[in-house]
Amino acid sequence: MEQEKPTTRRYTVAEYMALELRSDVRHEFFEGEVFAMAGASIRHNTLVLNCAVALRNGLRGKPCRVFVESVQLAVEEGRYYNYPDVAVTCAPADLSAERTIASPVLLIEVLSKSTANRDRSWKFNQYKQLASLRHYLLVSQTTCLVEWYRREASGVWSFTPLTLFTDELIIPELGMALRLQDIYEDTGVTQMTIHPDPEE
Repeated sequence: MEQEKPTTRRYTVAEYMALELRSDVRHEFFEGEVFAMAGASIRHNTLVLNCAVALRNGLRGKPCRVFVESVQLAVEEGRYYNYPDVAVTCAPADLSAERTIASPVLLIEVLSKSTANRDRSWKFNQYKQLASLRHYLLVSQTTCLVEWYRREASGVWSFTPLTLFTDELIIPELGMALRLQDIYEDTGVTQMTIHPDPEE
């Protein structure tokens, strides 16, 4: 989801939460600044829904939930709140929360030209602070490409680019696999024929 220009005033966390309760537009909060979230393309929406449906199907009967776009994530309590495109959490406190989750196992962002660099760098560095997070996926809208970052047992983040519809991500923490053919179903996106260029 794209981010628009910040409002001119600074907000406390309480004021921001009150704003979100009464606003029809979602806002991202960072150190007092509030950013309105712009609308997304149909392809972006389809990719988000495909990821959510595939994850939901793989998690049936398991104590985990999939959330999309309109569920708020406390990346750092009191400092940074946003709305990931897709989040999966198995934390009991998140499963009983009313509006805000805090302990995702997996996060997905669908890239766009205006957000790709930020999603790969600044936002990923913020997400790394989440002790629960094990998988971070960046999904291209323009070609079959999923950038898969995962936290290894050592705490180091590894990187695997997936570029074929037959590729799949094995997610042991969730006891399931996520297939690229399910992510890109009905999007019109095709596979790469050359080495992937990660810039959107």
